[in-house]
Amino acid sequence: MPNQETEMMTLRELGVYLKMPEKTLYRIAAEGKVPGFKVGASWRFRKSEIDRWIRQQEKQEKMG
Repeated sequence: MPNQETEMMTLRELGVYLKMPEKTLYRIAAEGKVPGFKVGASWRFRKSEIDRWIRQQEKQEKMG
């Protein structure tokens, strides 16, 4: 079972994981386009939710 601490990612870690600039991720997170939440002024992302979001993006891409 994954440890909660290792499952949680920062904006920087998510940027590395998705190979995207932090600035872009900050914008789409603030727009609610990627699943995440703020802790104070910092964004946090659950890896399991990000992986689910990626699968949904892939399905939408295939559908049209």
